[in-house]
Amino acid sequence: MEKTLNRIHPVSDPEATYFLQVSWEKDLGTGFGLLLSDCQCVWTGTVSESDISTEAADIEMDREKYVGELRKALIAGEESAGKYNFVISRDEQNKVCHFSYERNLKDGSFRLGSLKLQEVPNPAEVMKELIGYCLDSLGKLQAKTEHLQRENERLFSNWSDVEKRLEKCVEAKEDLEADLYSRFVLVLNEKKAKIRNLQKLLSEAKESAVDAKCARDSIATTQMVVKKENNYDASTDEESENQARASLPSALERRDSSLLGSPDIVDPAPRRKRRQRTAKPAGTGAKVANYEAEQPAQEKPGLSSQATSGQRCPDWDLETLENSCEPEDLFEDM
Repeated sequence: MEKTLNRIHPVSDPEATYFLQVSWEKDLGTGFGLLLSDCQCVWTGTVSESDISTEAADIEMDREKYVGELRKALIAGEESAGKYNFVISRDEQNKVCHFSYERNLKDGSFRLGSLKLQEVPNPAEVMKELIGYCLDSLGKLQAKTEHLQRENERLFSNWSDVEKRLEKCVEAKEDLEADLYSRFVLVLNEKKAKIRNLQKLLSEAKESAVDAKCARDSIATTQMVVKKENNYDASTDEESENQARASLPSALERRDSSLLGSPDIVDPAPRRKRRQRTAKPAGTGAKVANYEAEQPAQEKPGLSSQATSGQRCPDWDLETLENSCEPEDLFEDM
């Protein structure tokens, strides 16, 4: 059987103090017993299960909810103070006590239940039981308090150990983070240096590719220019040779005509003799003729000066001109 002992103050006399003990077997809804005492008199009574159902029906409340209200009013004690009221009226003649309990509302209160308690003829024994119950409850509470205190000390000790371990773990974590960070910085710097080297190599490769392309383009351009110049020189040489060959017969014809038509013809006998004496190797005249044919008019100052001064040389062949223009031959003829 379970019991609870609470201190209550009736509404009719708030300064008076009563002690209310409630006892029940399995559940408060199956019935309970009440014991009320003012330390001088003791009254007892019981409430059956049918009485609980009847009271719940009278106030039109669900039975389970009604049992919950009874638990709060009779067992909770100080926790429900001010929410529930108790009315005690004593009848000295009949040695009974009317006890009722109510629920406070904003605009009033409604009665949860009431019963008639009978006075106990030997209150001392009942008070002894109440004191014993109080001592037992106090012992249980003290034992529970000691157990909780020991448990609290054990938990505090464990908490201290856990705190120390946590501090060590935090220090180890910080050391590990610092070590990992230093390693990460080294790896990161190495990767950055490698990336920079690769970028440098890539830029150098691009520059070398551009330089090689430019070199190939310049070489191809140079080759094309040289080829064009070679073609141009070859065509120029062929044209100059053709011009020289074409001008040679006309020069010979002019020479013959000048010889035939000139009144101042000098005897060529001494000159022929000198030409025979100072004859040059064969082929020199042809080479000189070719060279002179290739040279433009502005590169022959001697001929131009003679033309401007009015002295006209006869159109002789090249060998005759070369031999006749030598100063030694002129002195020998004189």
